[in-house]
Amino acid sequence: MNEYGVPVSRACKLISIPRSQFYYETKKDDKSVIEALQDLAFKHPTYGFRKLFAYLRRSGKTWNHKRVYRVYKLLKLNKKRRGKRRLPTRVKQPLAQQNTINQSWSMDFMSDSMVGNRKFRTLNIMDDCTREVLAIEIDTSLSSKRVIRTLDRIIEQRGKPVAIRTDNGPEFTSKDLELWSIDNGIKLQFIQPGKPMQNGFIERFNRLYREAILDAYLFFDLNEVRILTEEWIEEYNNHRPHESLNNLTPTEWKLNLIKNDYSLIKTV
Repeated sequence: MNEYGVPVSRACKLISIPRSQFYYETKKDDKSVIEALQDLAFKHPTYGFRKLFAYLRRSGKTWNHKRVYRVYKLLKLNKKRRGKRRLPTRVKQPLAQQNTINQSWSMDFMSDSMVGNRKFRTLNIMDDCTREVLAIEIDTSLSSKRVIRTLDRIIEQRGKPVAIRTDNGPEFTSKDLELWSIDNGIKLQFIQPGKPMQNGFIERFNRLYREAILDAYLFFDLNEVRILTEEWIEEYNNHRPHESLNNLTPTEWKLNLIKNDYSLIKTV
């Protein structure tokens, strides 16, 4: 009508609507319903329509369920919403140099992709005292149960740690790992969210591993990643000097600690 000057009757006939519908202006005012529903939905984000409608009726509102449900859908409250998982308050844990083997371990996940863009993950675990790589578990999926199996395998070889420092990933905050740590008497030390520097030992190790392996090669299958990683772990633990260890290797540093403390021989 604005662009071509077509009269109302002609325009309505072309799009097959009656003129009465064109001139109709709704007299419905849902502002009060919208405000009431939004207020309830904000206070009770997990409640559905029936529960919210019951709240409205208990508060003395006389709107029928059809009107309330129309506004409910208009506000898109009928779509399932997943609440954000809240973490408990994390207390800052000091990152101190450890003087005893198995006093503190650190673990973290990394991710990369193979040729063809198939992704895989690595679970890196190290001893904070000796900087020794205890394990790098590699697979396309690493669940909390896989984390537990890896830790059990390491513990069988070298004994239990007093504590394990991690971030707040879902595999580390799972109920399975929490129950496992309680059963084994191991303390899980969670860093504060968004503070990776609080897990600095494993973060520095991750950088070295990425530079030496993940960013240095193209991988066609997981077997290639595992073989190259095992070779690099051997080099890292037994041949590569560490400035923080007075230019000794992790294995040499561990042997020196054992010589000075014979009680460690039984656990390492």
